Amino acid sequence: MFGALRLGRGGVRGVARAALAARPCGAAAGDAPAAAGRALHATPPAAAKVLCVLYPDPTGGYPPPPVRDGIPTITHYPDGSTVPSPAAVDFTPGALLGSVSGELGLRHFLEAGGHSLVVTSDKGPDSAFDAHLPDADFVISQPFFPAYLTAERLAAAPRLRAAITAGIGSDHVDLAAAIDRGVNVCEVSYCNSVSVAEHATMMALSLVRNYLPSHAVAAGGGWNIADCVARAYDIEGMAVGTVAAGRIGLGILRRLHPFGCALHYTDRHRLPADVEAQYGLTYWASWTEMAAAMDVVTLNCPLHPETEHMVNADTIGAFKRGAYLINTARGKLCDADVIAAALADGRLAGYAGDVWYPQPPPADHPWRTAPWSGMTPHTSGTTLSAQARYAAGVREILECYLASPPKPIRPEYQIVTDGKLAGAGAHAYSV
Repeated sequence: MFGALRLGRGGVRGVARAALAARPCGAAAGDAPAAAGRALHATPPAAAKVLCVLYPDPTGGYPPPPVRDGIPTITHYPDGSTVPSPAAVDFTPGALLGSVSGELGLRHFLEAGGHSLVVTSDKGPDSAFDAHLPDADFVISQPFFPAYLTAERLAAAPRLRAAITAGIGSDHVDLAAAIDRGVNVCEVSYCNSVSVAEHATMMALSLVRNYLPSHAVAAGGGWNIADCVARAYDIEGMAVGTVAAGRIGLGILRRLHPFGCALHYTDRHRLPADVEAQYGLTYWASWTEMAAAMDVVTLNCPLHPETEHMVNADTIGAFKRGAYLINTARGKLCDADVIAAALADGRLAGYAGDVWYPQPPPADHPWRTAPWSGMTPHTSGTTLSAQARYAAGVREILECYLASPPKPIRPEYQIVTDGKLAGAGAHAYSV
């Protein structure tokens, strides 16, 4: 009835915790202290219920056989900040953690502390998620398989203290309703930014080089080279622009810099002059004016009321004929029917991304069958490498909340704190 569901034992074991230092939970000794006024709520109850929504296990069973013996160890992100640093982890980096049986590696930690964990992939109307929501203290969800925390669902969760995103992007939570109800929202900033930047760069190259149709020719037993190269170009010399130049957008520009592209960006926060000079970046105040001059446009902005359907029937006309559009941010940034029509009539030469709305999308979603599309399921930020980081980050956040007394979490993890946008949320979102 409820699909994949895993319940914790839920017995109270009352493990005492020592008082922790004043710096944000999980922060390295050299990291900046938490901003004033960002303390978390009062001491938690002896036992907390954690409700976690993860995507289903592999069709071939869990765990899947490992392809590699491990993953590289990353200690710092490109901006110098540290990767998540919980007190411990109960998983092997490189394991599949983001599906139901992976449980983000949280069960032992939570049950050892007397807390309970419910993990499910059933998140639709009248689902296991809805059944367990009323007495949940924390909800964990992933952007790749989001449990939409609407205003109605938040109203049905009187005990909810925090919505935690296992990844980056908390637009599946009604942030205005969370603010009104005093529910904190946080995410594991930067945990998969490089993962997404790599994916978007790959998609840009794949579209420009006509890689996917060419592979289909070979896989189908064919060898008509003219069919393959009739839409294939070099990206060298092309103008590439990103809408938003945060960790992901700037990461894409950095990766494309050696390809000899002319690099452009628009963002409400202009980059430092030395960064612009290092990568030869041109700044635009208007994204539509930038798009008119670009061969490749990549969307990397958060979804909020100002950006929803920013690519629509009016703005699609701003693009060059034959431009390529990459969207690994959020599906709702674009009108799906407008994109499909632009691919059919040649306004766009290609569209690629991994974000849809809703997720999962219906079988008849127009992007599934649109021509010159390189769409995939939402996978860019949930590589096995990224999973190790966001699973560790979720544990770090829970360690902060469940400590006695609770500790502040890193400012860069905060989206909504104490009834207002905070940290990374104040920088990126509007309500």
